[in-house]
Amino acid sequence: MRVAITGVSGLIGGALEASLLSDGHTVVRMVRHPPRGRCPAGVEEAEWRPEQGRVDTVALHEADAVVHLAGAPIGPALWTRHRRTLIRRSRVRGTRTLCRALADMRRPPPRLLTASGVHYYGDTGGRTATEDGPPGTGFLAEVCRDWEEAAAPAREAGLSVAHMRIGVVLDRSGGLLRALLPLYRAGLGGRLGPGTQYMSWISLRDQIGAIRFLLEHPEITGPVNVCAPEPVDNADFSLALGRALGRPTPLPVPAMAMRAVLGDFAEETVLTDLRVVPERLMKAGYSFELPTVDSALSEVLARPAPTAGA
Repeated sequence: MRVAITGVSGLIGGALEASLLSDGHTVVRMVRHPPRGRCPAGVEEAEWRPEQGRVDTVALHEADAVVHLAGAPIGPALWTRHRRTLIRRSRVRGTRTLCRALADMRRPPPRLLTASGVHYYGDTGGRTATEDGPPGTGFLAEVCRDWEEAAAPAREAGLSVAHMRIGVVLDRSGGLLRALLPLYRAGLGGRLGPGTQYMSWISLRDQIGAIRFLLEHPEITGPVNVCAPEPVDNADFSLALGRALGRPTPLPVPAMAMRAVLGDFAEETVLTDLRVVPERLMKAGYSFELPTVDSALSEVLARPAPTAGA
């Protein structure tokens, strides 16, 4: 296959590129600078400037699929007005720009996978959410809703479009786990807030496995929850991480303190109840390699840490 990827410098994009290249596929990196003359074997570059509404589609004419992962990090940081604008614009404007460009192509890539998030459902209040669930309320829920709607030009042009509602991706090289590991290794870990709020997570291995599965099954369109089949509450996640590291988890962080430091970011992420299951993936036959949080953490922490510059 020939697969174009936006956000290739991120945690998921980099791992997806490595996976595709290892199996002999060609990757087109969508980058925000002029293409360089030299790239690794199997890699090409195509320039896109979403803030300017420009996409170089020449390199996409022979592509089989586009995987759209680009978006500004949501935290951990205070959501100032500027930060909220950046989070929304990087997702909605970027998706709309890309999808309009694809729709205008004479022969666009037939498959588009675009990122979204389990935050689409808002606080689930302990209930289990599947893809049929209604949208929630709050900043991130609204961003996810608008993010998915921004792909309308591609859908209307006849592309097979799936919206990957991604959970918390567990890997030591990035995301939540990278932020927590130093504290837990020092014996300073513990539940966040009440600990009863559910977290929908997925290992990086299964995240890439699910993307590869969706690339091979273009008949799966619309929303797809990309998270493990067994969400866990925060208290159990903290205990599991402590077990995997052989460290105690004695120090809970009060919700009030998290709200004081991180504001709405804390409220809508680590303190929100997100109990989401991947119903469509499982019904389609995807088999999770690391379905439990204990198996995922054991596998992730058993691998050597990435070296500087790797």
